[in-house]
Amino acid sequence: RENFIHLCNPHLEKMKEDILYHFALGTGTHDFPTLFGDVKFVCVGGSPSRMKAFIAYIAEELGLGSPGCDYPNICAGTDRYAMYKVGPVLSVSHGMGIPSISIMLHELIKLLYHAKCSDITIIRIGTSGGIGLEPGSVVITRQSVDATFKPQLEQVVLGKTVIRSTSLDEQLAKELMQCSKEIGQFNTVIGNTMCTLDFYEGQGRLDGAICLYDEEEKLQYLKDAYESGVRNIEMESSVFAAMCNLSGVKAAVVCVTLLNRLEGDQISSPHDVLVEYQQRPQKLVGYFIKKSLGKV
Repeated sequence: RENFIHLCNPHLEKMKEDILYHFALGTGTHDFPTLFGDVKFVCVGGSPSRMKAFIAYIAEELGLGSPGCDYPNICAGTDRYAMYKVGPVLSVSHGMGIPSISIMLHELIKLLYHAKCSDITIIRIGTSGGIGLEPGSVVITRQSVDATFKPQLEQVVLGKTVIRSTSLDEQLAKELMQCSKEIGQFNTVIGNTMCTLDFYEGQGRLDGAICLYDEEEKLQYLKDAYESGVRNIEMESSVFAAMCNLSGVKAAVVCVTLLNRLEGDQISSPHDVLVEYQQRPQKLVGYFIKKSLGKV
């Protein structure tokens, strides 16, 4: 059925038990429908501490937890990822880069399938480098593009190159944009997000250990990206979009920009400013969840 998770893997049906190794969970040792069957919203982000902070924030927003309440890490049996839950919201860390989030998503999607979850919305919240935007602006991703500005994920499977779509749910992006307008606290735009394989050369920085291009070439590349519709750069959105598409899950990417890459490469804002910036995606997504549940 369309509102349930779709698994693109017929081999799983033949398995007596499915061990989600990097979560330290398994269908033979855990009752997935009981633990996760009520989940409707999944928020994922790079840092375990940030995702723990998010679950505490959303618990308070939804009136489901007392201030100062501690939330146990469901994946405490491993140090790869962290997972927290309150009510219908699951919060999961994914590490940094395409390989790390890909591994997490394989197991997260299977978890939601085994739990018989339906009508799921998955949102990545995170940080990014902006292009042509003031630091602190929030970008809701229209589609993820690669480093050549193509809306695709190129992946090698069994020695063959596979191309997958990286478009995201248009209606969900519009709903999030409307939520930002209702909050009215920070600048938010809908734009393309460039997903790269690297933080330094892959994003045209001049401050890495290796750099074989000059500042003029860098600026031209970033201006070309802007002209193509790119408004921010990060390292996870392409595989996130592709895997959610294949699994039939509504998905969005909401990232705050920590700097304008047309003006520099290093993140130099004071710590307290960066902390406030990083709270903006969770405020927006928290408001969206509250509104979806009729609590606004």
